[in-house]
Amino acid sequence: MTSQIKSIRPFIGAKDFEISRNFYRDLGFEEVILEPKLSLFSLQGICFYLQDYYAKDWIENTMIFMEVADTDEFWNELQALNLTEKYKDIQLSPVRTMDWGKECFAHDPSGVLWHFGEFINNEQK
Repeated sequence: MTSQIKSIRPFIGAKDFEISRNFYRDLGFEEVILEPKLSLFSLQGICFYLQDYYAKDWIENTMIFMEVADTDEFWNELQALNLTEKYKDIQLSPVRTMDWGKECFAHDPSGVLWHFGEFINNEQK
């Protein structure tokens, strides 16, 4: 492909659309409502679509990796949001270091697994 690529925007589902919308706004994403059951969430140029649709097998097998500049700093900010107290189905896993870099994890209210990580020496694997 020689065409210029400008973005990638995955679609993710929500078990409870309103709870998921609140969760992503709490993470700092800005919401643009596109339709009653579809919103675009964006943060620093990173975007995804959240839809009011839930298929258990699909959601529980959805993983998204979001690269951050400093995983430790991101983890501290994530913990400061008190998400596990606000949302009953949230799971957070602390920073772990591997040979390629660092990452921490969050399951959203529906079960989507978010990886937040940084690569060592920008070597993306």
